[in-house]
Amino acid sequence: MNNYALPIRFGVAASGCLIAYFLILSLLQLHVNVFYSLFNVVITGFAIYESIKYYKLKKGSTFSYGGGFMAGLITGGVATLIFTLFFAVYSTELQPGFLEELSTKWASTYRSFEAIVFLVVAIMGFTTSLVLTLSFMQLFKTSNTTKLKGV
Repeated sequence: MNNYALPIRFGVAASGCLIAYFLILSLLQLHVNVFYSLFNVVITGFAIYESIKYYKLKKGSTFSYGGGFMAGLITGGVATLIFTLFFAVYSTELQPGFLEELSTKWASTYRSFEAIVFLVVAIMGFTTSLVLTLSFMQLFKTSNTTKLKGV
């Protein structure tokens, strides 16, 4: 559990930022515009980057690609899970008409659309976490040429 404490903390912090951002958009009546959710990538990306960076500082010379990769995935996964749960509560309990505002022509029934929206929110979060973790690990990994040169 000790190895996962740091990524979990960053994930909780990221989810707090994601929720705060969504609530600010809600206050401004901009939360129905899906293009504003692109900033979620920046919030999640920053948390993943910082998590991997601090994990590498903590591990020092024993830092491994797999460990850093897991730190990034755990951070993004925790943030996505908490935000998806918040989104489900918000859209069903706090503002029940919210999903109807998001509905489009292809949503044949309200219930199926609700499930699709929650699934899409979760998939977007997990996919973003995977892609950003893979990208950031390229910055933190030790290259093979550095190992060969003894640097």
